[in-house]
Amino acid sequence: MRIAMIGTGYVGLVSGVCFSDFGHDVICVDKDASKIERLENGEVPIYEPGLEALLTKNVEAGRLSFTLDLAEAMEGAEAVFIAVGTPTRRGDGHADLVYVMAAAEEIAKTAKDYVVVATKSTVPVGTNRKVAEAIRAANPDLKFDIASNPEFLREGAAIDDFMKPDRVVVGVENDRAAQVMADIYRPLFLREFPIVTTDLESAEMIKYAANAFLATKVTFINEIAALCEKTGGDVREVARGMGLDGRIGNKFLHAGPGFGGSCFPKDTTALARIGQEHASPMMITEAVIQVNDTVKRRMIEKLRDMCDGSFNGKKVAVFGVTFKPNTDDMRDAPSLTIVPALVGGGAEVHAVDPQGHREAEGLLPHVKWNSDVYDAAKDADLVVILTQWNEFRALDLGRIAKSMCTPRMADLRNVYNADDAKAAGFEAYTSVGRRPFPDE
Repeated sequence: MRIAMIGTGYVGLVSGVCFSDFGHDVICVDKDASKIERLENGEVPIYEPGLEALLTKNVEAGRLSFTLDLAEAMEGAEAVFIAVGTPTRRGDGHADLVYVMAAAEEIAKTAKDYVVVATKSTVPVGTNRKVAEAIRAANPDLKFDIASNPEFLREGAAIDDFMKPDRVVVGVENDRAAQVMADIYRPLFLREFPIVTTDLESAEMIKYAANAFLATKVTFINEIAALCEKTGGDVREVARGMGLDGRIGNKFLHAGPGFGGSCFPKDTTALARIGQEHASPMMITEAVIQVNDTVKRRMIEKLRDMCDGSFNGKKVAVFGVTFKPNTDDMRDAPSLTIVPALVGGGAEVHAVDPQGHREAEGLLPHVKWNSDVYDAAKDADLVVILTQWNEFRALDLGRIAKSMCTPRMADLRNVYNADDAKAAGFEAYTSVGRRPFPDE
């Protein structure tokens, strides 16, 4: 099949590359000339493990190409996917649909034959019908169908998620559109991955409901972690005991400095606004948003306590700034709240991140960047583990402790434990939801 993919951001590029690996002829479209030039030269503008190799493979096979011209991409296309950004709109928290609607109007201008218009962008319930209305208004003679096809890609594991999904969700209005979408996803159907075919509104809601539920699990375990710190419990053991219950499961029960990234903050906020608009408040989701903000502020106070009540004049080494490992994404990362608090309090911050330096440099001014954790920790008063990159899971803690001015560690991802820190020569260690060393 011939597919046009509008948008070469995270979702659009990963989806386009993976569709081409299914054997489809895919043209990815973007208005950013520099991005298209980089892609044509084989450069991937985002960090995602395995993506560059898969892109190169399919470009060389002639199944994948890039263009600035939507009309070129639409020529003979049987499906066109809208995969543009839907950032939180300033002022009211709604998802901003300006790019989605602009794409709809351009599709109406360039499409000539029947085409399925599938929305991959995360959009509020009712958006796909608005997209269809916009296309009909701009081109009443165009034969097309609309489809909702939300993505469920985890950054750092996106290719595996696309190729081996828990499920594919497709919202359609008729059998013809359903068949086109089934043909696109045929390789997954043949391997018996679940394809959930439903109506447009349900497909749109599935995306928001899934992300809000996962964000709730993260926030719940962070609240339990705070209580464990007060009562002497160990949140790791609590999470393990909970996760062995098949009704709960062990995923997303890892205490830390709060959730971030491109989806959870944006989608929980949007779902809360949708509920308010329809006089059906999402009270749990609203509480999740508030608690997540509280968790980040609590981390700041935890670090302040480790610095004897003041950041002023302290050197702090921060290991990891991206919102999660295996990505360079800084969107709503906890570091964007925590690091400015350190700097604003008078700390000299040295940061290390395997992939986040380029994205983070402009977002975290006054931070000094190191490529080596041991250089960053030298003469530091505090080491903070903020992102659980594999590179930080087997550190020589003894070497770090000896090089520090005051050997103290705030392990906000629970990578190590108090016994490890004590044996390595640290005089103080704190984590999330576990007993600190020394005991407070």
